[in-house]
Amino acid sequence: MTAVAAAPVTPRRSLDLAWLRERGMGATVLVSAISAAFGVLLVSVTGFLGAMLLADPYFGGSGTVAVVVGILSVLLVGVAVYVASIVTANTFSTIVAGRTRRIALMRLIGASARSQRGEIARQGLVVGVIGAFVGLVAGVLAAWMLLLWAPAALDVTVEYSVLQPAIALPAVIVALTTWAAAWAGSRRVLTVTPLEALTGAADRSMRDVAQARGRHVGVIVLFVIGVVLLALGVLAGLVSPLGVIIAFFGGLSSFTGLALGAPLIMPPILRLTGRVFGGSATAKLAAENALRYPERSSRMAIGVVMGVTLVTMFAVANESVKLLMTASAGGELAPEVGRVLDTFAAVMMGLVAVSAVIAGVGLVNLLTIGIVQRRRELGLLRSLGLTSGQIRRMVLLEATHVTVTALLFGLLLGIAYGWIAAQSLLGSVRIPPAWSSPTFVAPGIPWIPVAIVIAATAILTLVAAVVPTRLATRVAPVEALTE
Repeated sequence: MTAVAAAPVTPRRSLDLAWLRERGMGATVLVSAISAAFGVLLVSVTGFLGAMLLADPYFGGSGTVAVVVGILSVLLVGVAVYVASIVTANTFSTIVAGRTRRIALMRLIGASARSQRGEIARQGLVVGVIGAFVGLVAGVLAAWMLLLWAPAALDVTVEYSVLQPAIALPAVIVALTTWAAAWAGSRRVLTVTPLEALTGAADRSMRDVAQARGRHVGVIVLFVIGVVLLALGVLAGLVSPLGVIIAFFGGLSSFTGLALGAPLIMPPILRLTGRVFGGSATAKLAAENALRYPERSSRMAIGVVMGVTLVTMFAVANESVKLLMTASAGGELAPEVGRVLDTFAAVMMGLVAVSAVIAGVGLVNLLTIGIVQRRRELGLLRSLGLTSGQIRRMVLLEATHVTVTALLFGLLLGIAYGWIAAQSLLGSVRIPPAWSSPTFVAPGIPWIPVAIVIAATAILTLVAAVVPTRLATRVAPVEALTE
């Protein structure tokens, strides 16, 4: 008998989805589901409104209004997907920081950084597909129930089916953007070395962030392009209302630059707001925690900044338009016009609030993941004598520190973007009594919506800190230090 050499056995890759139980994945599925459901609902409602307008004898001869409604729908879905992408990328960045030791161990036994990054990207695709499917089903059900109620409520007869091919588009876009966001958020994998197998979660320090010069150049370029486009939008708006489109892309570019450059921008602002919280030991620890790892703090803050900026922007733009129309009417706006503007603003801010909810989910998720990854640090503080109450106060103050800073920054950005939107849209409109252009649109600040934003942010901070503060005090010091 001749011996037959055993062929090397190649391990088969099984469908292991245990990683879905990892903290942070569930919230990412939720973010994807909300985005997809919002997109499906908006596409369905827009289609119904378009069909209703085309059936109307007054608007039926011109599809202009339906086209405008459609464009508005696309822009709102785009904003929601944009916010969800940043939240998802930040979540995966935090997850990668928590996996540093495991990734380094895999590098030590021969795995390449690209294969590790590819694994995380595939996880992002799975999460995106699950969330998109859940959102598609939820969105179809919500749209079906809404469109059952709408004809009777609006006293119209319109033949429109919810099951249109277009409703699949938001789900596909959400799945692909979640995949892309996971890939973008996992770029930290490329810099993990085998030596880091001896450490735990590793967010980059302030010094490391300051030395990333390539990233700084990209951030500056994006921001400068955005500012230039915003200025061009305002100037073009003096000639045509289409200037608002240029301003839209300018806002997108400039805010993306701010989001990517948040680890550089947020620390100086955090340092200023940190002085408000007093000089107690827990307050100082909370302030130092927010500054020590700027990437971690900026990931938590940027979601709040986005939500506050969006809501404030639409509120300021609407108030600026009302002030302009009031001035053109001789100091008193017709009640019917004011009611229409207020209704439109309420609907728009209600739609934009979906993006704010996505940002809020991101804040809760990132704060919770951060606490889980800092068990060793918290255990050390407990062993040094801090009580459970002091740890809870420290976590709450840290969350408050970040959200207050993000709130102030978002309010300033929202006011600026809101005025630019109004000016670029109405700068060419001839307003009485002069009936000449260009027209200067004075910025208006609606104090009631601003107060609501501040109150909502305060509630969000308390809600976001509930789970993390419980987790922070659940583990015994000895247990945490042995990890």
